[in-house]
Amino acid sequence: MQTLLHNATSRGHANHGWLNSYHTFSFAGYQNPERVHFGVLRVLNDDAVAGGMGFGTHPHDNMEIISIPLSGTLEHKDSAGNHGIIRSGDVQVMSAGTGIAHSEKNHSQHEEVKFLQIWLFPNKRNVTPRYDQQTFRAEDRHNQFQQILSPSPDDAGVWIYQDAWFHLADFDAGFAADYQIKKPGNGVYVFVLEGDVTVAGQPLHRRDGFGVWDTDSFPVQASSDARLLLMEVPMTL
Repeated sequence: MQTLLHNATSRGHANHGWLNSYHTFSFAGYQNPERVHFGVLRVLNDDAVAGGMGFGTHPHDNMEIISIPLSGTLEHKDSAGNHGIIRSGDVQVMSAGTGIAHSEKNHSQHEEVKFLQIWLFPNKRNVTPRYDQQTFRAEDRHNQFQQILSPSPDDAGVWIYQDAWFHLADFDAGFAADYQIKKPGNGVYVFVLEGDVTVAGQPLHRRDGFGVWDTDSFPVQASSDARLLLMEVPMTL
């Protein structure tokens, strides 16, 4: 088993007033040659956007983009005619493929929206751009791994063009479970949203990130009530 620890305080940080963003991997003004990607996981941004503000229309291509709101409401519009509002409990995906332009804005004029912006390299290039979102029940991740993303439209969760599986988990203090790798050779990047946990023997705290690979499974135990996002991804581009 190999592991990689990224403490929350080691992340890149940019505060633009309307946007307060923490970057786990190199992004925009934060460039760290030792923190470019974890396998096909390219971007993990922890964003807070002020009321009435947002990202204007901008292009993407050949990237799988996942948005996970943590609080507040996020409004999405794109050049393919899609328009959606996503809230905590929702997961949105966009396969940029041959190219798409979109905007992401705080749907509220007054309340801050907090969300994770995640980019994965795809396993299939130049696909027709696509958009999807689903709502997931909080009770289905209580003391269990709730699958929210997979490589197949026939599996649970939204799907993308990559052999990746994402899970959310809300663990009570003291609860423990083993995560089983879905595909041999994949690794998992664990991001602690709230609380304290121990993953594969490593104590982790709020907003710490921890990569695990070269294993079939690993243990996760909550030291306090905790919320986790586990991103299983291929380790080779």
